[in-house]
Amino acid sequence: MGKWMKFALVSWLLACVLLPFQVLANQADSKNASIYVIPIEQTVERGLEAFLERSFSEAEENGADHIILNINTPGGAVDAAGHIANIINSTDIPVTAFINSEAISAGAYIALNADEIIMVPNGQIGSAGVIDGAGNAAEEKTQSLWISRMKTAASEHGPEGGRNPDYAEAMANAEFDVEGFPSGYLTLNAKQAYEVGYAEAIKDDLAGVLDYLGYDEEEVHVTEANVSIAEQIARFVTNPIVIPILLSIGSLGLIMELYSPGFGIPGTMGISALLLFFFGHMVAGFAGWESLILVVIGAVLLGVEFMAPGFGIFGLLGIGLIVGGFFMASFSTTVMVFSVGIALFVSIVAVIVLFVFFGDKGPWKKLVLSAQTTAAEGYLSAETNKALIGMEGKALSVLRPAGIALIGDERLDVVSEGGYIEKGSSLKVIHVSGARVVVRKVEPVQSLKKEETD
Repeated sequence: MGKWMKFALVSWLLACVLLPFQVLANQADSKNASIYVIPIEQTVERGLEAFLERSFSEAEENGADHIILNINTPGGAVDAAGHIANIINSTDIPVTAFINSEAISAGAYIALNADEIIMVPNGQIGSAGVIDGAGNAAEEKTQSLWISRMKTAASEHGPEGGRNPDYAEAMANAEFDVEGFPSGYLTLNAKQAYEVGYAEAIKDDLAGVLDYLGYDEEEVHVTEANVSIAEQIARFVTNPIVIPILLSIGSLGLIMELYSPGFGIPGTMGISALLLFFFGHMVAGFAGWESLILVVIGAVLLGVEFMAPGFGIFGLLGIGLIVGGFFMASFSTTVMVFSVGIALFVSIVAVIVLFVFFGDKGPWKKLVLSAQTTAAEGYLSAETNKALIGMEGKALSVLRPAGIALIGDERLDVVSEGGYIEKGSSLKVIHVSGARVVVRKVEPVQSLKKEETD
């Protein structure tokens, strides 16, 4: 047998031995399905949206077979819920919503965009009316759009061609009633949701969900997406309630620092609040370095205006850049207008209070000349010659009302009492204050007596 024949025989034998092991390995891999469990907890806001976008991307990159949304939320921002729904609908991976407690308001909308809904026995879904920041019902236009979105999500998802959109409308519209349920925003418990087709199953825990989906818990690889510390900060910072608080603390801290010697706690507090705002918005993907750079440049221009007061150009430009930087970092113009308005109000009140009680400190002392040129310190103005009062003289020029006069033997700059005096008129000094000599026109008494005698 030749050398090449021996090599071919050995290779064939090795392949026969190793092939069964490879088949078994492939079979084992096929059993180990990859399941991603992504939590949707607390308030729905734009920080949660950034977390879900990252988690869905990781699931797709790692070839996940199924995504389970572990939902327990009282609701939140409508715009954030809309973006989260887009993330769910853009993936090719099957998505199941597991409501382990409640999916209220925006949470209900998110759940309705999943392919299937599974609830715990005491779960709740619904009550999805849109309210504004004051707790009142939103305007009709906003309500109409939201109701349409709820109905669309219900009709386009779920088994057998979607769910009955009437229940979704009843969840979002307090004036729309469905038979068998009380008036007002509809909320379904697990049993009711199952009966009307808004839940495909009722299970106690995640193991029950996996069993319902056809996965053996021991043969699947479950990955639980965790919110990182940075994302937790981002979720906190991007909350519409927290944003105006941070901006107010930032402006108040910096204003108080202007009244403090050196750099201390108020300045640290103010800068920390502003940096926290930008850090959270950058982690959430809303802000870039350009917005932070704008704010820094604006702060420098404001500092220049304070230290070297001019015509206000640097100050106005600085304020414009700072406000522009905040708006560039924001995910909502409405939220930022509201937040900047509150921060501006707090700043104005703080400036007034500090100016009233600490007016002799802070930046104002750089703008006001406090030194006095008193005689006790050796500063003298023009000497007041009281001896001139009562002396008479003659106008050497027209007084309009200032001019030149000869008082005694001395030429002086004088000013009339208020009226026009011709050149050559007789004058009398009536007041002297420093270099200011006030004169009054007088008639030559002697010439009048001479005319009477004649």
